[in-house]
Amino acid sequence: MGDPRIGKHLLREEGEVVVDEVTHHWFAYVRPGLLTALALVLLVGSWLVSVHVAWFLIIAAVLLLVRAGWLALGVVRDRFVITNMRVFRVHGVLSQSLATMPLSRILDISVKKPLHGRILGFGHFCFESAAQEQGLRDIRYVGRPDDRDLAIQRVVQRAGLRGPRVPN
Repeated sequence: MGDPRIGKHLLREEGEVVVDEVTHHWFAYVRPGLLTALALVLLVGSWLVSVHVAWFLIIAAVLLLVRAGWLALGVVRDRFVITNMRVFRVHGVLSQSLATMPLSRILDISVKKPLHGRILGFGHFCFESAAQEQGLRDIRYVGRPDDRDLAIQRVVQRAGLRGPRVPN
């Protein structure tokens, strides 16, 4: 249920291999976790109030749990993949969206690390390309963003898309 099946999107006949498959940092689950905690508080509170109010609290708790589960499943099914030929993102729960960008179209990658992201080890990617309206512009809650940025830069360099190769 949580696996978006990255392998079916690879161009194996062309020699495409996965360099890095990026799942979200655990911080992306904070919002669903807080909704779940609130739902549990409402469920416990339903035991302490009259029956006429308890049904409302139980319904609200169930709705919050469904929303939290939906948000968590959306986070689990959102993957950002770096290959030797391109970067792509697969996301969606019931319907799946695929956004892809060849390495040659990446003009710039901005890594934004808010204070709490620097402390906890995550950041956000912002891709600049010739076509700005795609599903790859913002990738949020990327764990180890500096390492991932370097991985993309290495793949771009090895592909010979940016300047001359420097001998080792």
